[in-house]
Amino acid sequence: MKRPTTSRKLSTRKAKPRRATQALPASPTGPRSRSPVVDKLTSNGGRAGKSRSKRAGPLSATIYADLRQQLVSLQRLPDEPVSESEIAEAYGVSRTPVREAILKLADEGLLDIFPQSGIFVSRIPVAELPEAILIRRALEETTARIAATQATASQLLALQSVLQSQREAEAADDHDAFHLADEAFHATIAEVAGYPGIWTLIQQVKVHVDRYRRLTLPQPGRITRAIAEHETILAAISAHDPVRAVAAITDHLERLLADISATQQLNPDLFEISEGEAGTDRRATDHQKQRGRKQKP
Repeated sequence: MKRPTTSRKLSTRKAKPRRATQALPASPTGPRSRSPVVDKLTSNGGRAGKSRSKRAGPLSATIYADLRQQLVSLQRLPDEPVSESEIAEAYGVSRTPVREAILKLADEGLLDIFPQSGIFVSRIPVAELPEAILIRRALEETTARIAATQATASQLLALQSVLQSQREAEAADDHDAFHLADEAFHATIAEVAGYPGIWTLIQQVKVHVDRYRRLTLPQPGRITRAIAEHETILAAISAHDPVRAVAAITDHLERLLADISATQQLNPDLFEISEGEAGTDRRATDHQKQRGRKQKP
């Protein structure tokens, strides 16, 4: 399956046709609602629709969670085709729950759907990363400040335990384990602050940031530096110093902003290039030609 030639045009995410749901059967009742999953499950109405929802719902949620993990962790790389039939066969289900999961992932920007052409893993949208990181930083500055004012001894021990898990992951050169421990560290700070829902919100905002962060982990010294930054954050929280805690979390997350360009240059095929970059950066033209060559029969 080849990516359609219409995708050759470099554009911003808003201009891309990835939300074109015509590639999947539409609801017979009319235009799709804001939530394509809800619309799909309720389109037939009545008792039959509810029965299908009960069967497809849990299956769709499982497939969605598995696929999302594969996409965010880059087990499925950008531009890789995604086959409904192959996924359905792997899970031993019909295409209905697979289709629902795919629509939801397309809404999150993780999949691109092209009518009559196929479904592909989306590229990482460079233009969206700074805003997502800034939103995350603002929210985590809040949780770090509150955590520093009220952390208990047992909560500090929990943070220290998570930090030790990061050190062990580094020693084992296990990037997946480090990523999970990194997530747990930030989630625990939100719990210590008494606002675990803030971390849930952050997870929704930073989906593409996580894909980008995965690319930074193999860079020499990156994990070591991240652990050192976490140690500084924990030291400030342990000292019950909210000013230092906010400064430490800010420095830690601003590193992500600073590393975007370098990471993109190291992995050009995995990033979506904005219209502005295509017009001013020679590398964008070369990149576009490379994609065209890759798709020739």
